[in-house]
Amino acid sequence: MKNVISVKNMRESDAFTINTSVSGRELMKRAAAGVYRSVRWSGRIAIVCGGGNNGGDGYALAEILADNGCMPVIYRASEKLSEDGSYYYNRCRSKGISESFCDEYTDFSQYDIIVDCILGTGFSGKLRKDMINLIEALNRAQAYKVSVDINSGLSAANGIALPTAVKSDLTVSVGYYKTGMFLNDAGDYIGSLINIDIGIKLLKKQYYLIDKDELSPFTGYSSVILSAEKFEREYALDEEEFRRNPLKVVSKESVDSGKIFVVDYGFSRLIIDQTYVYFQSDRTYKGEVYEK
Repeated sequence: MKNVISVKNMRESDAFTINTSVSGRELMKRAAAGVYRSVRWSGRIAIVCGGGNNGGDGYALAEILADNGCMPVIYRASEKLSEDGSYYYNRCRSKGISESFCDEYTDFSQYDIIVDCILGTGFSGKLRKDMINLIEALNRAQAYKVSVDINSGLSAANGIALPTAVKSDLTVSVGYYKTGMFLNDAGDYIGSLINIDIGIKLLKKQYYLIDKDELSPFTGYSSVILSAEKFEREYALDEEEFRRNPLKVVSKESVDSGKIFVVDYGFSRLIIDQTYVYFQSDRTYKGEVYEK
């Protein structure tokens, strides 16, 4: 079983690791190296970077690609740079990696691979109109798309698109899987999904990802097995609350009824048995992934 955690737990575990053992700059380098190992790089490569640490992962990846003979083009979606991101951005500039700013009018059709490093797991709220337009421009491109950590525009907490997201062929989760990768709209945007371990010390174990062959113990006569749509109709007193906080809503129903609930999202399943929360997904892989 692999760990699945909340955004809050991820943020706190990341901060704890940086404060006690591994610098943020080193974690960024490890994340980029993990993404590099997860893709078969070829052809023309664009890396679209936001202003936070997710963008920093993109700059670190660009340096690794250049060092390995695959010179990418960097597209900046923001003038901002995080502290660690600035370090790798300057290294990219020193190596002559091409860069430009991008917007909704940028033509990405010439690229074979596009890497989405615009917004990370800390993003919440609604996308601005200009960001929606940029994401739609990315989605129109026929390139193989890789999202780093989470698809930009998708909530890492509950999988709701805000209101749209990058449609990836591969999403490379960094550190640990997050709950939103298995809920709500995530299946419409995530193609294949893999997690890379970069040495973040997990402060609290919360939920678990199980394989398909481990699902059968949860589907016995005492289980309630139904689609997310049916749960919403039959059990959710507040449909919007169920979408925002599915773990909370299903957990309450499981405790109140004393039954195991298996809620099917089509691409994944949420399993709650009064004490533990599990996920099972058709999109996750154990090893390196090169194709959808």
